[in-house]
Amino acid sequence: MNQSGQKLRIWTIGHSNRSIEAFLELLREHSIQVLADIRSFPTSKIEHFKREEMERWLPENGIEYVWLGKELGGYRKGGYKRHMRTKLFKEGVKKLLEIAKEKRTCIMCMEKNPKYCHRRFLSAYLERKGVEVIHIIEKGQASILKF
Repeated sequence: MNQSGQKLRIWTIGHSNRSIEAFLELLREHSIQVLADIRSFPTSKIEHFKREEMERWLPENGIEYVWLGKELGGYRKGGYKRHMRTKLFKEGVKKLLEIAKEKRTCIMCMEKNPKYCHRRFLSAYLERKGVEVIHIIEKGQASILKF
């Protein structure tokens, strides 16, 4: 539950090849206050999606940036499902939920479609914990997908 006693809700998004403006428009459409970057390696060929850049331009636009890639990032030896049983993963989920209880939070990776990203595993885990997970795909298009 969040502060107002409602079911906890977390959004997801893939940055893909969007412009800063298009990306911000999607976050604003859902009144996102915190972006939790869950990329193991928070860099990109697209300059504005590098961690150092996002740490600058997101707060300039009223959105907090937090990197949780150490705890929740993909590319795990032994696979992501195995990683989900670790203390590190559970610590990351705890941090994420603490943030989401206070502010509207969106987790981000690179892949636009969550079914091709480790966000699908994290989403399913969160759903089993009673969290409503909403996947932002495009403007006006957000879905509750079950994985």
